[in-house]
Amino acid sequence: MTEKMSRVSRGQQNTNNNKRPSQSKKTNNKKTNSKFKRITKYTILGLIVLFIVGGLSGAGLFAYYASSAPKVTNAALVGTSQTKFLDREGNVFYSTGSKRESARQSEIPKQMRMAIVSIEDRRFYKHHGVDPRRIIGAAFANVTGSSLGLQGGSTLTQQLIKLTAFSTKSSDQTLKRKAQEAWLALKLEKQYSKNQILTLYMNKVYMGNGVYGMKTAADDYFNKSLSDLSVPQIAFLAGLPQSPSGYDPYSNPKGATNRRNEVLTAMANNNVISQTEAKEYRNTPITDGLAKEHAPLDIEDEDNKVDDAYITSVRNKLTDLGYDLNKDGLVVQTNLDSKVQQRAYDVANTDDYVQWTDDMMQVGLTVTDPNNGQVIAQIGSRKQSTLQGTNRATNTRRSSGSTAKPLVDYGPAVENLDWSTNHSLNDAPYIYPGSNISVYNADRQYQGNITMRKSLALSRNIPAVKTLQEVGYDNSAKFLNGLGIPIKAADLVASSAIGINVSSEQEAAAFAAFDNGGTYYEPQYISKITDQSGAVKEFEDSGKQAMKGSTAFMLTNMMKSVITDSYAKIINTSDYAQAGKTGVTAYEDKLNMPDGSASDSWFTGYTKQAAISVWTGYDQPNQPGHSLAAGEQQFTPLRVYKAVMDYIMSSTANADGTDWEMPNSVKSTTVNGIKEYSVVGADTSAENVISQPVRRAPTTPRRSSRSSSSVVQAPSSSSSEAESSSTSEQPDSSSESSEPASSSTSSDDASEATSSSEPASSSNEDDQPNEEISQ
Repeated sequence: MTEKMSRVSRGQQNTNNNKRPSQSKKTNNKKTNSKFKRITKYTILGLIVLFIVGGLSGAGLFAYYASSAPKVTNAALVGTSQTKFLDREGNVFYSTGSKRESARQSEIPKQMRMAIVSIEDRRFYKHHGVDPRRIIGAAFANVTGSSLGLQGGSTLTQQLIKLTAFSTKSSDQTLKRKAQEAWLALKLEKQYSKNQILTLYMNKVYMGNGVYGMKTAADDYFNKSLSDLSVPQIAFLAGLPQSPSGYDPYSNPKGATNRRNEVLTAMANNNVISQTEAKEYRNTPITDGLAKEHAPLDIEDEDNKVDDAYITSVRNKLTDLGYDLNKDGLVVQTNLDSKVQQRAYDVANTDDYVQWTDDMMQVGLTVTDPNNGQVIAQIGSRKQSTLQGTNRATNTRRSSGSTAKPLVDYGPAVENLDWSTNHSLNDAPYIYPGSNISVYNADRQYQGNITMRKSLALSRNIPAVKTLQEVGYDNSAKFLNGLGIPIKAADLVASSAIGINVSSEQEAAAFAAFDNGGTYYEPQYISKITDQSGAVKEFEDSGKQAMKGSTAFMLTNMMKSVITDSYAKIINTSDYAQAGKTGVTAYEDKLNMPDGSASDSWFTGYTKQAAISVWTGYDQPNQPGHSLAAGEQQFTPLRVYKAVMDYIMSSTANADGTDWEMPNSVKSTTVNGIKEYSVVGADTSAENVISQPVRRAPTTPRRSSRSSSSVVQAPSSSSSEAESSSTSEQPDSSSESSEPASSSTSSDDASEATSSSEPASSSNEDDQPNEEISQ
C-alpha cells in the first residue's frame, strides 16, 4: 500500500509538473502585455508633451520672428519695382523695369484672375493668407517627388509680401523669413480684399524682357489690352512669373508652351474652362498673336549710351550697398550734370572737338567737383556698340606715365621733407644703387642742377627717380593711400617714380585734393536714395585731410608751370587758372613699334571748379596700328580736357576760375622773376636752392629706340589693361617716362621727353639694362 501511494504521489507530481509550463507562459504574457501598455502609454504621453512643448516653442519662435517683421505700407504694395536715376537737376536719365503700367481692378477680366488662382493658389478665395493644407501638401511633394506640390507652399498673398518686402533669392528663404512672410500675409488679408490683393500681385510681378505687371506684359507680348487676350494668351501670362526667362516665348518656345499648357490644365481642373476647351487651346501655337521680339529697354534706348559709364558706376555702387535694382523701386538722386555729360560724350564720339585716329581708339574720362568729391560726368568708352560693358574710367588700370610724379614723388617730398619749389635736383647721369643700370631721360640729355618746379614742368625722369629714393617707399605709399590709391610700400619700385597703374576716376579724385587744399573725397556718384516706403538715405563724404595745405598749394603752383612751360601750353588760357600734369607711356624697344609712339597718353588737370582726368589709348596696344604716334595723337587727352573744361567754365553759373590763394603756412620768394614757395618755419638751410639761371649740362647723344641692347617688358596685350613694367614689383625691368615734343616746341619743351631704366635682376644672364619707354 505504501508502494501504491508512492506511485500515486509520483503520478500527481508528474501531473503537476506537466501543468507548470502553461501557467508560467500565461503569467509571462500578462507581464509583457502590461509592460507594453505602460510603454505605449508613456510614449503617447511623451509625444503629447513634446507636441505641446514644440507647439508652444514654435509659437514662441513665430511670435519672436513676427515682432521684427518689416513694415509693409500701401505705398510699398502699390509702388513700382522701377528704380529711377535722377541727375543733379532732378531729371530722370535712366530707369530699370520701366516698361510697367498698373492695371485697375476693373480692367482685369475674370478669366485672367481665375487663371492665376488656378495655377498659383487654387484655395486663394478660401484661406486667410496662409494655407496649412498647401504647406503640408508641398512638404509631402518635396519628400515623395509628387507633382501634387506643383503650386508650392506660398499663397498668392505671401508671394505679394515677398515681392514687396523681401528678397526673392532662394538662399534667403530662411525660417525667420518664412515666419515673417506668413505673419504679414495674415495681417494683409485683414486690410485688403482678395481681388485687391490679386490686383496688387498682378501689377508687381516681373514678366521678363524688362516688363513688370501683366497689363504691360499683355501689350508687350501681344499688343493687346488684358480684356482682348485669348484664353491661351491669358494662360501664358498667368504662368510666366514662375520663371520669366525659362518660359520666354522667343528664346524658349517649347518651355513657354509646356508652362502655358500646365495653366490650361489647371484652369480646366478648377472648372474655369472645360476639359474639351483645354484640349483645344493646348494645340494653339505659342506664337499665335505673339508680337515681334523687343530688345530690352536698357539696350534699345539709344540715350543710355550717353550716360552709360555713369549708369554702370551707380549700379555698381547700389549693388555694393545691397540693393536689388530689379525690385527695390528706388529713386536714386545722383550727382550727374547731364549737360557736362552730354558735352563729354560729344567730345569723345565726334570729330567736332578732337580729331580721333579711328573708332577703335578709346578713352576713359572722369570729372569731379573738387570741393565735395561728387562725380559730375564720366565716359568709359567711345563708339560703343553695347551698354554696360567695360568702363575704362574705372575698370582699367593703365600706366599713368608722368602723371604719377606729383603723387609718388614730389607731393611726398614737400609733405615729408619740407622741400621748397626751387629745391635743387641734379639731372645728371644716374645709376641705380647696387647695379650698373642707368636711368635715362627720354631725350637722353641732362639739365644739370634744376629746380623741382622745372623738373616737374619738363617731366625730367632722373630727378623724379632720385626724389622717390629720398622720400622713401613708406612715405610715398602713405601719401598715395591717403589719396585713395591703395598701393603698399612693398609694391613700389624705383620706376614707380615715373608711372603707376591707375584709373581716371582715381587720378581725378587724387588731384582734386591738391586743388581743394589737401582734402581727399572718395568719388561720390549718389547723393540720396529713397526707397518704396519713403525712407531716405543720404550720402555725403566729409572728406579726410590727405596732406597739409602748404603741400597742396605748392604742388598746385608747380603744376601751373606744366600748363605754361611744357607742351601742355596748347591748352593754356587766360580765362581761368588751371594746373595739371601730362603723362605718356611709350613702348619697349623689342616690340619694334614706330619711333616715339606710345601705348597710353594722359592728362589730369583742374580748376577750382572741376578736376578732370583723361586717358586715351587702345584696348590691344601691342597690335599693329594700335599705337599713339608722337605729336598730335599723344596730345589727344589735352584736347579732350580743354573741350570739357572750357564748357564747364563757360556754362556753369559763377564758375570759379580764380587763382589759388597762398595759405599762411607758406612764404614766397621771387627768384629770377619766378615766385618760388617754401613752408613757413621749414629748415631749408641744407637745401641747395637754385637762385641762378640753370645751365644745361653736357648732353649724351640720343640713341635710337631700336637699340639692340634693350631688353624690356611690353605693355599687356589684355583688352582691359596694358601695363607698364614700371609698375612691376620685379626690379628687373626698366622704364622710360617721356613727354612728346611737337615740332614747334622750344629746346626746353623738347627736353620734357624723359626716360629711365631700372636695375636688372641679378638673375639676368646678360647683365644688360632693361628698358621700357614710358612717356
